[in-house]
Formats: sequence, structure tokens, C-alpha cells
Amino acid sequence: MARHSDAFIALPGGYGTLEELFEVITWAELGIHDKPIGLLNVDGYYNSLLSFINKAMEQSFISPNAREIIIFVPTATELVEKLERCVLYHERVPRPYT
Repeated sequence: MARHSDAFIALPGGYGTLEELFEVITWAELGIHDKPIGLLNVDGYYNSLLSFINKAMEQSFISPNAREIIIFVPTATELVEKLERCVLYHERVPRPYT
């Protein structure tokens, strides 16, 4: 499924969502893909995660470039707009059905 996507989006969720989110982040760090990753931070749901990531960056566990892998935004409209801008700089996945 990842091969057929233009971007990745994580909505508020539990362990499975976090596992999938960190998997695509890790893939980006390893150079497996260069697709944008968006996190829909509805009502601040992921604020604690953002704080954790920023703390890990401050303590040099995560590089500033790696921190920029994730697009954190509070609204779906803003997320779609930012992801569309990112996808313009990446080769879109061909759609065999179009």
C-alpha cells in the first residue's frame, strides 16, 4: 500500500496508528521513500508526541532534518494544502486506472 501512495496521513489513534506512523517516518529516514508525512493534530491530540519529538531533537536523538519529516497541523484543510504542496516536488505515483 505504501508504494501506491503519494503521502501518508495519521489521524488521532492508538498503538496501531503510532506504529504505522513511526514505521513510515523510519522509512523516510532510511531513504526508502521521500513522500510527505502529515499528522492531523485534532484538538491538540498529538501535542505530547510533538513535545517528545522536540525533546529528543534537543538531546540529539533526532536530527533537526528528521524532525522536519512530519507535518503537524490542526485542521484537515491545512493538512491537505501542505501535503499537496509537498507532493508537487515528488513524483506522483502513476494511476493505472486513470
